Amino acid sequence: MLESGFIFGTVGTPQSTPKKPGGSVGTLQFLSSLGLHALELGWVRAVRVSEETCARIKSAAKEANIRLSIHAPYYSNLNASEEEWPKSLKRLMDAAHYGHLAGATDIIFHPGSYFGQQAKTILKVAIPRLQGCVDKLRTAGNPVTLRPETMGKRALLGSLEDTLEMSREIEGVEPCIDFAHMHARQGDGSLNSFDEWMVVLASYQKALGNGSLKHMHCHLSGIDYGPKGERKHLLLADSDLDLLGLLRALAKSGCAGRILCESPKDMDNDALYIKANWHSIMLGEM
Repeated sequence: MLESGFIFGTVGTPQSTPKKPGGSVGTLQFLSSLGLHALELGWVRAVRVSEETCARIKSAAKEANIRLSIHAPYYSNLNASEEEWPKSLKRLMDAAHYGHLAGATDIIFHPGSYFGQQAKTILKVAIPRLQGCVDKLRTAGNPVTLRPETMGKRALLGSLEDTLEMSREIEGVEPCIDFAHMHARQGDGSLNSFDEWMVVLASYQKALGNGSLKHMHCHLSGIDYGPKGERKHLLLADSDLDLLGLLRALAKSGCAGRILCESPKDMDNDALYIKANWHSIMLGEM
């Protein structure tokens, strides 16, 4: 399925998905009919799914030839207080446990908040906690990759440097690169050109080694931002994101993996638009 480097899909269910059969199974069938072969299920409020439902999702994904990932609940926080950490830990571990049962290979999560502290101070807490999560999963025979997401606000743990440091230190952890978040994070319109993305991708490869760019997991959409960073996601056509510059940088760097669109409303159409532009670039038409 990794023809020309990437497979494409959506984060969650597009609004245009038919109501029947509905649910995750219906989403998988709909995406497959469009020629999209990746889905990130959004278990972002809580993990409320049975083992039986997971089995149905896994079977449907296999039949539809779609690769699955899970977005864990938003309220996981590697920098939570000692009192709150057990709750954050359970949210992440539940997503990983049931995600694995559903056939997902990657678990995406928001790393947390700085709470006014320096990143280097927080990482001294976050990295051992995340290592503990991986250790528990491997003891349970669970091979999923945990992916801290790059975040769109500077107040949040989740800069590129943060996610690379966590990934460098822990085997079984790799970034989820949200290009829109990275563009929005500084609030000044930066990270929006071929040259800037080439620097980012070079940093990624330097931190995580040769071959690391071949199994990326990426989010992509338009985005609205202000001085403090992200405000909300947008359709690509409604944003200033230089999609072609980004895709050319990914192609030039030999990147591969999954690109999942999380534009609002018409995410399936934006995903197909991204896919079409990628293939045009790979064919030398752009």
